[in-house]
Amino acid sequence: MTDAITRYDLPQTAIPRRWYNIQADLPRPLPPVLHPATHAPIGPDDLAPLFPGALIQQEVSTERYIDIPDEVREIYKLWRPTPLIRARRLEKALDTPAHIYYKYEGVSPSGSHKLNTAVAQAYYNKAAGVQGLTTETGAGQWGTALSIACNFVGLPLEVFMVKVSFQQKPYRRVIMQSFGSSVQASPSDTTDAGRAVLAQDPDTTGSLGIAISEAVEVAAKSGGTKKYALGSVLNHVLTHQTVIGQEALAQMELAGEFPDVVVACAGGGSNLGGIALPFIHLNLTAGKNTRILATEPAACPSLTRGVYAYDFGDAIGMTPLIKMHTLGRRFIPPPVHAGGLRYHGMASIISELYDQRMMEATAIGQVETFKAAMTFLRAEGIVPAPEPSHAIAGVIREALAAKESGEKKVILFHLCGHGHFDMSAYDAFVSGQLHDYEYPQELIDAAMADLPQVEDPTQAS
Repeated sequence: MTDAITRYDLPQTAIPRRWYNIQADLPRPLPPVLHPATHAPIGPDDLAPLFPGALIQQEVSTERYIDIPDEVREIYKLWRPTPLIRARRLEKALDTPAHIYYKYEGVSPSGSHKLNTAVAQAYYNKAAGVQGLTTETGAGQWGTALSIACNFVGLPLEVFMVKVSFQQKPYRRVIMQSFGSSVQASPSDTTDAGRAVLAQDPDTTGSLGIAISEAVEVAAKSGGTKKYALGSVLNHVLTHQTVIGQEALAQMELAGEFPDVVVACAGGGSNLGGIALPFIHLNLTAGKNTRILATEPAACPSLTRGVYAYDFGDAIGMTPLIKMHTLGRRFIPPPVHAGGLRYHGMASIISELYDQRMMEATAIGQVETFKAAMTFLRAEGIVPAPEPSHAIAGVIREALAAKESGEKKVILFHLCGHGHFDMSAYDAFVSGQLHDYEYPQELIDAAMADLPQVEDPTQAS
């Protein structure tokens, strides 16, 4: 055991040169995105007020691979390839025959996986002559990543941060401001969308949907000088994140094993897609049979309790309509600490894969989640963010099931970020102030009643 390998590293020459686009391999195409007013399928011109042409092309592309620009790969060299670590100490703590591996994205400058797409989006916007970006952020990981990326390429950034996270995580705000971004608590009084929400509920804790409405409004009203950047949900975002899974495949080969199950938390879908899509590619094209397990908060269960329907990506109803697993755009999540998982919807790609039963999903309460995080950090020495701690809880369930059955199982999970800015959550847990919250069905039903009445093109005869 003394000479047992714990960490599997790749040289910088192994940084992927292409992003993988699963739209090339899906058994059926993704449902079309619809115009919010006409409900007709949208075209590139409809997206032009928000995104540069290169990202619009990637959003609709069915090419299997998209070349990564050299300038983006040069910035990736600051932290990529990220390590794959065998969690031997966790295995011992659980007394499980399972082999547990984790891909650790917390080594990035932003402390999470979000920088993989932030750098790409900032690059393409700068290349298109855009003068500034707007965005939203929940837990602050995405806002931090895009602040760093915009600083690297020389673009101003305006961030709308969900109010509860703005209050819980002041140092996330400070780090964004340190990189030159402006940050406002959302809902704010600087946009029509924000003022409308505050008029109805001055004490609202906010939501990602509301923050998206504000950021989209600022970009749409800028006369083309500003564009909008999104950290999850959209196809091009998940495509950018596949550098994670591509590296993990090469590292699992170094380890001489292949995962029976891949586990990741699910909020909007970017980190889940990043680790899982290259493995699903092999399931679809090479006869592999790796299980994919998405773990989400019981307080925001869009996959396990939402419906697969057309809905707005934002709370006000400004964005195009996307078919996704949704809890309804007016869903206001409780202020649980997994801020990055408090989104009412789910990426179209993830929703379609789940609908086609190519992945599983489970909802986990935050008490079990933080117990799992404590088990992991005491064994492995890394403080995980609340979001991937849901994945850790799912992994522990899998590892204990393997112990019960005596089965050797290879488990790979995505530790998408560290929790150094989330210590208020850990403080609440160790002081006994952290409680489970299961979202009431009647509130979900109320949110569902507000779904837009759209004729689903995928159901037309």
